[in-house]
Amino acid sequence: MQRLETLSSIKRVLVLEDNFIIAMEAEDILRTLGVETVDIATNVAQATQLVQDHVFDFALLDVNLGNETSFDFANILIARDTPFGFVSGYGESAMFPGSHRDRPRITKPFNEISMSQLLASVSGADDALTPSTEAASKASR
Repeated sequence: MQRLETLSSIKRVLVLEDNFIIAMEAEDILRTLGVETVDIATNVAQATQLVQDHVFDFALLDVNLGNETSFDFANILIARDTPFGFVSGYGESAMFPGSHRDRPRITKPFNEISMSQLLASVSGADDALTPSTEAASKASR
């Protein structure tokens, strides 16, 4: 797997996702992209505790967490100057609060390409995985 050297600063990621299977899939993709540590929270309370205990280079936030959304938690990340992006299975651009409408986001189902592009967008990197590098990645496994 070709790792993106421009993303080498992203070593610890928080995944806020209420579906544990999807969270594990995100963890697998993030590790494939070179992330060393992935912490999973299934609700805002867990995520809040994790950011109090650890410093994260990036956070991946599922928008809809069942009976809550991740928007208030996103505000905590802004206050802590932690880069983040949203992931959602819905096309709910209209439901995004104005302060988060322009935040980077990807849709479910996500893959190495979309995750790489999301990480690149928040790190200021210009290069991300393309379909040709993803194909080479799969061929080398």
